[in-house]
Amino acid sequence: MLRIEPVTLSTDLLTLRPLSLGDVPALGEAASDGALWEKKTTTVPRPESFGEYVRKALGLQEAGLALPFATVVRDGNRVVGSTRYMNIDAVNHRVEIGTTWIAKSWQRTFVNTHAKFLMLRYAFEVLGCNAVEIRTHSQNDQSRAAIERLGARLDGILRRHMIMPDGHIRDTAVYSIIAGEWPEVKARLERRLAG
Repeated sequence: MLRIEPVTLSTDLLTLRPLSLGDVPALGEAASDGALWEKKTTTVPRPESFGEYVRKALGLQEAGLALPFATVVRDGNRVVGSTRYMNIDAVNHRVEIGTTWIAKSWQRTFVNTHAKFLMLRYAFEVLGCNAVEIRTHSQNDQSRAAIERLGARLDGILRRHMIMPDGHIRDTAVYSIIAGEWPEVKARLERRLAG
């Protein structure tokens, strides 16, 4: 049975540490970098709503359904976003990496690559996952391109899957990496991290 406990994961440039209520002000500041709550393809809250956001995430963690992280750039110890393991399927050794968002000025930098490397490595090499899933809005081309660069494969589209905060109904693109693909994906990510 898969059991996920709070853990801190780090590279030389990035740390993923367990999310806490103390992160609320920094998360609000990070989300304000680009007014991320205005983007129709994501569900980042407004700065004043991060207390509720973190409490809900911690409730899911307590129930064994999620493990949320603060995404921290090590230079300056700056919180630049959040991500989490979610939809934890302990019986079938599957997790989803999701609810990922990064402050606009840190998008298309090392942050996402390092975060995904850390989470995938831990999922496959420590937790022994059979598969790791990554989902995104079918119209979020930037996110889909980043997921595909990781080496994840498109499993399919969940049609009319979610009602978004602005009321539109999202089709969700579902990607995954399975355990047998991890060595190749890991090698690709390590080359990018070294580059």
